[in-house]
Amino acid sequence: MRSIWPTLFAILFISQNSAFGAVDDTYLAELIANAKKLQIAERPEWLKLMHYVPNLISSGVHGLVDSPQFYNAPDGKNNPQSELEATLASFYSDIEESNTQQNPQCLFVARYTWLNEQLAFDPQRLPRRACKRYLQWHASLDPSGLTLIFASAYLNSPSSMYGHPLVRVDAKDQNEHTRLLAYAITFAANTDETNGLAFAVNGLFGGYPGAFSIMPYYLKVREYSDFENRDIWEFQMNLSPEEVDRVLRHAWELGSAYYQYFFFDENCAYHLLGLLQVARPELDLTSQFRWWAIPSDSVRAITRQPDIVKGVVYRPSSATLVRHRLKELQEPERKLVKDLSVLHIAADNPALRALPAERAASVLEASHDYVNYRRAIGKSDVAEPAELARELLTARSHIAVVGKVPDVPMPIVHPDQGHGSSRLTFGAGRKDGQNFQELGTRATYHDIMDSDDGYARGAQIEFFSIRLRHYDFSATRVEQFTPVNILSLTPRDDFFQSMSWRIVAGWQRVRAANGDEPLAMALDGGAGGSWSNESNTALWYALFDGSTRINSSLANGYTLGAGASAGGLYDINPRWRLQGYVRSMRYFLGQLDTTQTLGLEQRISLGRDVALRVDIARNRELQHTYNSGLVSVLLYF
Repeated sequence: MRSIWPTLFAILFISQNSAFGAVDDTYLAELIANAKKLQIAERPEWLKLMHYVPNLISSGVHGLVDSPQFYNAPDGKNNPQSELEATLASFYSDIEESNTQQNPQCLFVARYTWLNEQLAFDPQRLPRRACKRYLQWHASLDPSGLTLIFASAYLNSPSSMYGHPLVRVDAKDQNEHTRLLAYAITFAANTDETNGLAFAVNGLFGGYPGAFSIMPYYLKVREYSDFENRDIWEFQMNLSPEEVDRVLRHAWELGSAYYQYFFFDENCAYHLLGLLQVARPELDLTSQFRWWAIPSDSVRAITRQPDIVKGVVYRPSSATLVRHRLKELQEPERKLVKDLSVLHIAADNPALRALPAERAASVLEASHDYVNYRRAIGKSDVAEPAELARELLTARSHIAVVGKVPDVPMPIVHPDQGHGSSRLTFGAGRKDGQNFQELGTRATYHDIMDSDDGYARGAQIEFFSIRLRHYDFSATRVEQFTPVNILSLTPRDDFFQSMSWRIVAGWQRVRAANGDEPLAMALDGGAGGSWSNESNTALWYALFDGSTRINSSLANGYTLGAGASAGGLYDINPRWRLQGYVRSMRYFLGQLDTTQTLGLEQRISLGRDVALRVDIARNRELQHTYNSGLVSVLLYF
């Protein structure tokens, strides 16, 4: 008896709503009966269009879209059959299209098209509405294909520290020179918040609405490549014209909808996958991301699908282009570039004129690009950077050498080909004379001892890592729980002066005055610099640090200190990395102490997702000195 209620509701709803015109009740009942017979409300295509996902605990599903107008039935967010019937009923609406409203057939054009394909609507009994706004929008895109875009990680923005995906709509007859004029579909939190900490907190707890938008692709390239110095990867998708249209019809539906934005799961990566998976009935891209969705993992989810990526294009950022130009120059030539870029010398300097024409051209091209790069990121090294750029370009035009764009080689490993972003660790070791076994896990995503293939070098981003230890003569205990661990080691040189920094927040074991090792709340931070050699096989860093620990077992219940750390990473070969480090921290408030650590870490990759790690250290806490060592196997997934 209960199954007839959605049908009765649909008929009563349309008969009592003045927005609906003449309704063929008999034909609507036929459509609903046929839909039930074909079990349309249970099909994956319908569930994808409505963004239904299984409930975590109870049976049934719920819709992720939070816009009230997205679902037609009062219980449509939790009842696929009720929503299907209410949607069919809504297609009888006599709302006329205007600049402020659309007929449901046009507002929900993806649903209408798919249901028409399944039920073969009789246009005499369910008249088709003209959808001029949608047709104009579709014609302006002139679509012939879709490309998944991935912008690499940008650590200075909490919203982009994992990278950012979007979808470019490729127009007909588009080529390498005109692709920047295409449009891009992106998903982001809808906020003007400029405070990074406030954004991170609100993003964690769903404090912003998230929405799809469409904009010219060149604006995103400018934002990513010029302002944020992020390399861009373009994964050209192998989709038929009908599959492209399915995605675009659904993008039209989502243009007026919003979601509650969550930084870890309902984010740009997850919802773009939800959009793309409507292309094919067999695509299931989102079900694997129930707890978190990492942008690089979303790219991996696409590229793992058979026959869906037909080509990959690498677009280096402005900073990458400048670095490549500088790498091709000799040291005296690089000095000329720096002097020309900050007006220490003029473009007609004798040292420049003394160079062979081809070398002088390369120096001027690098100088021009460096000036424009500094302008883009807002640095004011010179009073009139635009005039200086013009002067350098004029000087370059006087050299009779054909100019060329640097051929920056594509990295061998693509962002989707690196190690898995989650990690499980099994280890055994010895600390202060006691043996232990350790089990660790990390939700996401990379640390500086992991292989850099597919990841940003010097960028450590770990969320929700935990280590459990069992000592021979004690119960298993939580050794460390770290929700946030971020380290940015961006090498400095004469041209790039980025600051290196880190922040770590969580709980870890500390030594108390009575000899116990309670699990204390911990917060560490630091800032400094890092440097690299020319071959990029070594990376050195030095940071000034601050630290605090809070636990009732500590003297006065807390300890607060300041100190420094320094270290160096060296790649013996692509599989073997070493890190030596020294840390010293003087705790001057609360529990007084000076801690020191001297350590050596090694990682040997046995495969893309398997590694062996050996860590040894000499430690000093509360006048007690001891050794520690750990051998562990790392499994990435």
